Amino acid sequence: MAATMSMSTTTSDAVEYTEAIAVECKITDLKDNEMRQVDFDEDNRVLLVKQNGRLQAVGAKCTHYGAPLNTGALGLGRVRCPWHGACFNLETGDIEDFPGLDSLPCYRVELGDEGQVMLRAKKSDLAKSKRLKNMVRRRPEDERVFIVVGGGPSGAVAVETIRQEGFTGRLVFICKEDYLPYDRVKISKAMMLDIDQLRFRDEQFYKDHDIEVWLGVAAEKLDTAQKELHCSNGYVVKYDKIYLATGCTPYRPPIPGVELENVCTVRELADTKAIYELITPETRVVCLGSSFIAMEAAAGLVSKAGSVMLVAKDTVPFKTSFGPEIGERVLRLYQDSNVDMRMESGITEIIGNEAGKVVEVELLDGTRVPCDLLILGTGSKLNTQYLARSGVKVNKNGSVDVTDFLESNVPDVYVGGDIAKAHILGLAHDRVNIGHYQLAQYHGRVAAINMCGGVKKLEAVPFFFTMIFGKGIRYAGHGTYSQVIIDGDLEDFKFVAYFVNDAATVTAVASCGRDPVVAQFAELISQGKCLGLDQISDPATRQDWTKKLAEPLPPVL
Repeated sequence: MAATMSMSTTTSDAVEYTEAIAVECKITDLKDNEMRQVDFDEDNRVLLVKQNGRLQAVGAKCTHYGAPLNTGALGLGRVRCPWHGACFNLETGDIEDFPGLDSLPCYRVELGDEGQVMLRAKKSDLAKSKRLKNMVRRRPEDERVFIVVGGGPSGAVAVETIRQEGFTGRLVFICKEDYLPYDRVKISKAMMLDIDQLRFRDEQFYKDHDIEVWLGVAAEKLDTAQKELHCSNGYVVKYDKIYLATGCTPYRPPIPGVELENVCTVRELADTKAIYELITPETRVVCLGSSFIAMEAAAGLVSKAGSVMLVAKDTVPFKTSFGPEIGERVLRLYQDSNVDMRMESGITEIIGNEAGKVVEVELLDGTRVPCDLLILGTGSKLNTQYLARSGVKVNKNGSVDVTDFLESNVPDVYVGGDIAKAHILGLAHDRVNIGHYQLAQYHGRVAAINMCGGVKKLEAVPFFFTMIFGKGIRYAGHGTYSQVIIDGDLEDFKFVAYFVNDAATVTAVASCGRDPVVAQFAELISQGKCLGLDQISDPATRQDWTKKLAEPLPPVL
């Protein structure tokens, strides 16, 4: 047999890898820059990719939600998930952009005498479709201490990456909630899920890798001069390096009655548990705001409650994010789904009964609406109060400026997630403060690599997604826009929207029912390329730009 990579079969290989198995593909069946899914056995699918005449093979499903990667975006040496933008290295299978935690299994590729593709799998990878990168444990002689503050998606990735990068000192993981890190994206969409269905890892995982988890503990003061973190449980921990990813808290607007019972926010698992306990077939729900939280909550509850009303100040939902045309179609979707949409409105007073529970809300026009449960989707404030007098510079909105390596103005203090104001890939030249789940996880990885002595620069493209009434909307990019070009059928929710600025450059792309276009745009930007108005003006050639993904950048002279 002729192998596509230089290797020799050793005794350890025989123990670690299966025998070579022929799959239904010859090397001549694949064109360059083509992907194909093949069966390794009845339980395992493999993604074959041919680039520069070479075959590579990795697991076929994204480790986040299981999307088929053969329908994703193929870049130079990596593949991007079509659903949510997670990115995997084709050489190693390692996850490089998020969401998700795990990497892909890799397969050894050989060729039979007639070009038949033969694959060998690592035996330890066959039981599952995802792979955990090797992690070290603590060594008693290593007296260094790293602290990660924040039990959200950023902190969860950070602690794992720190151990994957070879840090053998003490690793303290401080989580304000009483739960181990979990998939917070799901809680506004499916409020009946419990922690076992949501959490990333179980308690044993953190014990196995000597990650010291403190649940129900918050940071109270950071003393950078002494390199000490003061915690709500009374402990003071000295650190060598610290990563702060403390996220945000829902904002309660100063409306009379906002502190009444049954006036809820949606941020943590405890919030959704409290809401779900209040829902009956008679419950009259009002959601305030047209944020993703409010919109997803309204969509998720309308089939379970007696009635759902959404009150928002804008003319249509998502107007700022997606533009007026998509917003108007979303408005009609909600109206057709029995959500009472009160746009260009607001709540002036929340009225309670003698028991201190909300019973009505008064709208801007003076109308009083019966209400048993009010859900606030009115924004958030950043959790950085503990940084007062720490020496870490905090902006007026509570965010922290960071370098391209996620270090703050104070050495050994790294900051990421919602509270970081950082550079992104794209047309934004200034730092931006973006609260995306994917970006938070990416920050956790970058910070951890740099804390451990590596050199990893921020190179992420913002990517977010929402699911409303079964319609999945993806969005990648960032920046202002002056026009929106919609390709496809907005009425049937099968469209691509290009957001174009005054310089005739596409700053972002959104889609519904048209995967993997948004993932392709994210990959294009990640390669340092851009998309101009002239490239999408003609509907007949509007998708030709996707061919640029496999083209190298021109040399700089």
